[in-house]
Amino acid sequence: MAHVLVVCTANACRSPMAEGLLRAKVDSDALTVSSAGIAAYDGAAASSETLGILAERGIRLEGFESRLVDEQVLAGSSHVFCMTRGHLESLEELYPGEKEKFHLVCDFAEIDGVVGRDVPDPIGGGLGAYEQVASFLERATEGILAFLRSEGPRSEE
Repeated sequence: MAHVLVVCTANACRSPMAEGLLRAKVDSDALTVSSAGIAAYDGAAASSETLGILAERGIRLEGFESRLVDEQVLAGSSHVFCMTRGHLESLEELYPGEKEKFHLVCDFAEIDGVVGRDVPDPIGGGLGAYEQVASFLERATEGILAFLRSEGPRSEE
């Protein structure tokens, strides 16, 4: 079974939003989705803005709790999608043995004519910033799922 991990900084806004959006699009038991942060505190809730954006789309994050990316989390993941190049580079530096799993979320979507953009941090940007993040993630979700389908089953080592 493939296990997708979505990573941002605090695992409170972008990665939980991506987790919810991906889960809503997955129509099989062959894929599980979770999220984590490179500087997260374990056990925090997703931001109220993120939960509101997801609720507008009929998506609920039941039992969500933030968590820190670590070796155990990465070992249980077949694919890791990072919100920014900085997140990707941090993981590559900290976990070079897992590098083949790491991808940039927006490598799978063209946004404003650019592939591979960072998904901006919405903190402090108001509801419009969260809507922008949702827009980026909705576009990237389709590309990520197409990529996962094209890879077929991937065994974990």
